[in-house]
Amino acid sequence: MNSSQIAVLVGGVALIGFVVWFFWGNRSEETPQPAEAIDTTAECELDIQGMVCAACVGRVEKAIHRVAGIGQANVNLLAERATITYDPLQASPTEMIEALENAGFEANVRGGEEDAFEEDEDEEEEDVYTVAGRSFSKRDSAPFLRFLSAALLTIPVAAMAMSFHFISLISFGQTPKHGHSSTDVDNQALLTTLVLWCGYPFYTGARAALKQREADMNVLVVLGTLTAYLYSLAVSLFPPYFHSHNLHEVYFETSAVIITLVLFGRLLELRAKRKSRLAMEKLIELQPKTACLIHEGEDKIVPIEKIAVGNLLRVRPGEKIPLDGVVMEGSSWVDESMITGESMPVEKSAGSKVTGATLNQKGSLVIKVSRVGKDTVIAQITRLVDRAQASRAPVQRLADKVTHYFVPTVIIIAILTFIGWYLFGPEPRFAFALVQCIAVLIIACPCALGLATPTAIMVGTGRGANLGVLIKDAETLETLHAVQVVVMDKTGTLTYGKPRLTDTVVVEGYTEATLLQLAGSAELHSEHPIAQAIVSGMKQWEMSPLKVEEFESLTGQGVRATVQGKQVLIGNLSLMSAQRVTVSESWKERLEAFAKGGKTSLLIAVEGAVAGAVAVQDTLKPTAKEVIARLTALGIETVLLSGDQRAMAEAVGKELGISKVVAEVLPHQKAQAIQKLQQSGKRVAMVGDGINDAPALALADVGIAIGSGTDIALETADVALLREDLNAIPDAIELSRAVMRNIRQNLVFAFGYNILGIPVATGLFYHWMGWLLSPMLASSAMALSSVSVVTNALRLRRFRPRR
Repeated sequence: MNSSQIAVLVGGVALIGFVVWFFWGNRSEETPQPAEAIDTTAECELDIQGMVCAACVGRVEKAIHRVAGIGQANVNLLAERATITYDPLQASPTEMIEALENAGFEANVRGGEEDAFEEDEDEEEEDVYTVAGRSFSKRDSAPFLRFLSAALLTIPVAAMAMSFHFISLISFGQTPKHGHSSTDVDNQALLTTLVLWCGYPFYTGARAALKQREADMNVLVVLGTLTAYLYSLAVSLFPPYFHSHNLHEVYFETSAVIITLVLFGRLLELRAKRKSRLAMEKLIELQPKTACLIHEGEDKIVPIEKIAVGNLLRVRPGEKIPLDGVVMEGSSWVDESMITGESMPVEKSAGSKVTGATLNQKGSLVIKVSRVGKDTVIAQITRLVDRAQASRAPVQRLADKVTHYFVPTVIIIAILTFIGWYLFGPEPRFAFALVQCIAVLIIACPCALGLATPTAIMVGTGRGANLGVLIKDAETLETLHAVQVVVMDKTGTLTYGKPRLTDTVVVEGYTEATLLQLAGSAELHSEHPIAQAIVSGMKQWEMSPLKVEEFESLTGQGVRATVQGKQVLIGNLSLMSAQRVTVSESWKERLEAFAKGGKTSLLIAVEGAVAGAVAVQDTLKPTAKEVIARLTALGIETVLLSGDQRAMAEAVGKELGISKVVAEVLPHQKAQAIQKLQQSGKRVAMVGDGINDAPALALADVGIAIGSGTDIALETADVALLREDLNAIPDAIELSRAVMRNIRQNLVFAFGYNILGIPVATGLFYHWMGWLLSPMLASSAMALSSVSVVTNALRLRRFRPRR
């Protein structure tokens, strides 16, 4: 049992309240060792309800860190989720949930992919409400009904207020006449109901924040609305006192309109957030709900959860393939665009691999299931996108720091605004100062700051999944946009990785058939593409393989084997030199000629003497040249990295327009080449197949694995390209740049809105330009700010790569 399995075991036992001890060796002789000596770090995800602004993120993180044994807590406002690493011997998800509930939030442990699919299955058709051209689902019913109630109560109050005199939202050059002097009891009853019931979420949120000695947007709204309401109530209850001080105005309708507009803004924001998660929901919906199981020769429709690995399924034309598997019978064309982004269907026949959620177009197929549940490609994609959307980008740190001090700073500015206007403002100074103080409290919006980055990340990664580009996390997205050099492996990346035998040269005493029989027998069990090309050449001559007594693969050089009692060497010049095989100048010239023609050549030596040579050639992918041109147009330098002979690698580089070629490198030297580029101060992305290039992919600033979608290691690469079209590489970079540009736009708007809006609300420009902002207009602007940020991020759903 390895350490990770031990950690899971210890964590599970600890969660149900038991202490774990380990006994090593003979139980009667050894001293028991406590489980604390072993690394038992675990991870859990919590869905959290009640976060309304960026300040809430800090409160959630603090609440979680109050639990002993917490490592890291990554909280995402838009995804309403926290990813937490912890020591299960000291902490548990139950304790975290209790801590969050004490802080005023609701939380529950997030389920796995299977749960997500099950939840999706259980969902019924949702009722839809429509307000101002916006539709809202029944999941929004509570905030919708609260807003609707507020609106219905506000309309008569506002109408009554306007019947006394016109309320000027922005006054130029003169003191505004705020509010009205009605003391109608029914009017006050309506407003009391509105303020206390419709504004209830603000009060509970503010109470929870203040209990944790924090301040968030709820605190600002409550301070603004309660100040206006309580002052107006006092004027209505004790009119002689206030009238004697020339204070006639009441601001009941101000509180009402503020609450109504803020509730409406939150409702629009909620809808926009849901739209940002559409890509994720579409991924889940791709999974078919049932499958046609072949059992004892009969077809039976069963739920997808009942299918096991090894079951045979029938897929008829026009049906989705339920799960990953291998075609056993039939042939057809399959549309894989929903997974890879490729519009052209792919031909499938017996032995072909198929991916769940893809569409069978023509023929009927019988497939044998190879993966189910969380192991399927669609589940891996869903998990990867889910994690990426919940991650936080480094660029968000600035917004987080500002948000920490934002609300206290706004409260201080509001107090100073009141004092300033009370001392130096026009009559009635108290009323004037009060209104501008409320305007400052209401216009300030930390929500826009908190939503600026995660909204763009969520929409961008979802759009990437639609294009067949899977980005591991937000940090990778931010790094990718700044990449300056893209290094590409030749075999399997720029080429198909399936070379074919083009030339066979033999010395006297051998024929092509006999030489290929020796070489093909030696390479028979090798999986290297060049080896397979040699074996195919042997089979074309209809030669049977000979007995192989010994075999050794020499990394970066070739192979050594004993075939039918003869020692056979197949490899490059360095192998021949290491094995002390003499290679004449004529052979070297012949090899160089092959290399200049873009071919890979290998010498074959039998019993210590050169017996011949073979040349193979891989086919360049048709889009390779176009992709290099696109990367160059993006200002990115391209580097060709290859283990082939320099002359051959340079020939390929020249054909594609790649100026820098690094050739004749062994697998471990590829990583050194990446490191050398990084030491020159450049951000480097490495593109490879994720198998032979693992060290270089790991060392690069961004490792990009390219594959067919079914064979690719989705969990290991920084960026996984699900289609073999190389255009996915510049597509990924263009997408990352579009996302980062969108984030910068959002941050500029969020900061700019507050930097400009707060001074206007204080009345700073009143004496020079006559500008004043009423609390009602301030609440409209505040609601608009967060909605605008989310709406701007939603534009990424229409992202199209430039080609």
